Amino acid sequence: MRMWAMVLAVVVTAGTGLSVLAAEVPPVTGEVEAVTGEVEAVTVYRGQALVTRVVALGGPAGLREVVVTELPDRIVPGSIYAESADGVEVRSVRYRVRPVRQDVRTKVRELDERIRQVLDELDANERRGELIGEKRGYLVKLEQFVAPTANVELTKGVLNAETLERMTHFLFEMRERWANQELELGLEQRELSEQVELLERKRKKLTGSSARSVREAVVFVNVQKGEGARLRLRYLVERASWSPSYNIRTGADHGEVVVEYNASIQQMSGEDWTDVAMTLSTATPSLVAKAPALTPLTVMLKRAEPPGKQLAAGRYFEKKRELGDRVRQMEALRNAPMPQSRAPAQQQVQRSEVGQFVEGFMVDLERADKNLNVTAGDLQVLELGARGRVRRPSKRVAPKVEEGVSVTYELEGRTTLPSRADQQLIQIASLPMAGQFYKLATPVLTSYVYDEARIKNGSKMVLLAGPVSSFVDGQFVGHGSIPTVARGQSFTAGFGIDSSLRAGRELLEREETVQGGNRVATFTYRLSVENFGGAPAAVRLLDRLPKAKGKDLKVTLLPLEVKLSKDRGYLKTQRKQDILRWDLEVAAGASGLKAFGVDYKFKLEYDKQMSIGGLPAK
Repeated sequence: MRMWAMVLAVVVTAGTGLSVLAAEVPPVTGEVEAVTGEVEAVTVYRGQALVTRVVALGGPAGLREVVVTELPDRIVPGSIYAESADGVEVRSVRYRVRPVRQDVRTKVRELDERIRQVLDELDANERRGELIGEKRGYLVKLEQFVAPTANVELTKGVLNAETLERMTHFLFEMRERWANQELELGLEQRELSEQVELLERKRKKLTGSSARSVREAVVFVNVQKGEGARLRLRYLVERASWSPSYNIRTGADHGEVVVEYNASIQQMSGEDWTDVAMTLSTATPSLVAKAPALTPLTVMLKRAEPPGKQLAAGRYFEKKRELGDRVRQMEALRNAPMPQSRAPAQQQVQRSEVGQFVEGFMVDLERADKNLNVTAGDLQVLELGARGRVRRPSKRVAPKVEEGVSVTYELEGRTTLPSRADQQLIQIASLPMAGQFYKLATPVLTSYVYDEARIKNGSKMVLLAGPVSSFVDGQFVGHGSIPTVARGQSFTAGFGIDSSLRAGRELLEREETVQGGNRVATFTYRLSVENFGGAPAAVRLLDRLPKAKGKDLKVTLLPLEVKLSKDRGYLKTQRKQDILRWDLEVAAGASGLKAFGVDYKFKLEYDKQMSIGGLPAK
């Protein structure tokens, strides 16, 4: 069941502790003040943003209604609340939508004015074309008069050749002039039509919907002092989100690493955020403040199913995952804020409608809690009614709904973000970090050798998972990504291909013998690293042994001339997964026959009636 938060509704003001219900406020005979206020602060979540407007109130002290106008298109009405600031006591808040003749936004009005100007120019262009048409018609009539007259005069022998010549030149000159004017008018008309089309596209992109209405919050206040009185209006807006991205920079000498933590923000709320204090958060804003009520779970006995119809162990875990997913989905829906599409259609909520809406909200909340208890109860009954021994699988399946890290970043200084369709990039922080650089060669996968660094997050920030652009000495070298990195945790970043190094891998020899009922195959591989540069290079060389599944296949690594790495981190992780690593020093100019080489051998033992097959990659 989908649960939405309450609209227009009951907003409890923290500063006053008063329930803000428009219908409960007595009528006010005083002056109604219309203001827009200024956006002071914005917290951007994943999909929504919390906006704070500061509204300065002029005039004398006393009770009055203040209309905070020009609220954004994508506002979530049920999230609106006001709180007292300086010298103001908030009594109530209500939301309304009022039709207007013109769009209330400055940018849209400017576009509308420009569209009108271009349409007027198009109209003038059309009128000039009509005038040329009238002139051309007159010229045709003139030609119809001149030609017969000249013919008569020629017959009578009184033709004035000079006059006829001037008239002919005049007619052709007018035709040429007007043809050129028609061509210019046609080109101008095409250009003006394209301008109108472009401006209308811009307007449509900016508005996203019909904007012939103004959204307002009507706040009933008690102004306790005549000057310097203020209140704060807060509300959620949709079509606002952000995602992390990074630029990682280092110098040619691979010294210090600088991690530039950026936020890519999409802001299409319908209002511009100018010079605001901005906060970025991964939390999820919820309009349901109350925790779900836990009800008793009643169980009873029933006749046992026949053995053939009892739930198999595999089906038990499948059913458990299914019910667990349903519980998480219902939990997310219960806490999801109401989208703008569910806002009331009426222009203003009346007194009786407010009470009905509040009552409906409470019924919906109770229904959501009941359904959540029923589904969670089904999951518990499944566990209680399982037959025989049930053990958790050795490999736990991660839930489909990811539970991410909740972090908040308060940006330094002030930020301006206009409402527009494209992504806008702002910097969260520039963080110097220490990096351990190395060359990484994996010839089983590629002959290229890459520069990498193990970087420790020594900052006080959690770095969220996101894409990375890497730069060396100011030059872009490639893309990558990093996982979520906690404070003090290390992560790996790539810095592109080192063109002075090249790696290779080849099978030197395969031998096979049969010992009793087993087949024994011995493989000899050579790994090589070439260094075309003028300085030695420290290289991590990686390869892998086949990893046997089951005891029917035995894999044995034979003694090595070049010993494997003794790095503790490698021995605890990759070595246990049969990944081989050598930490090498490759001399300058080691190429061709002088290339640095590592030979290693391993053998496979398995039933001679069987053959080797691979498993799908995970």
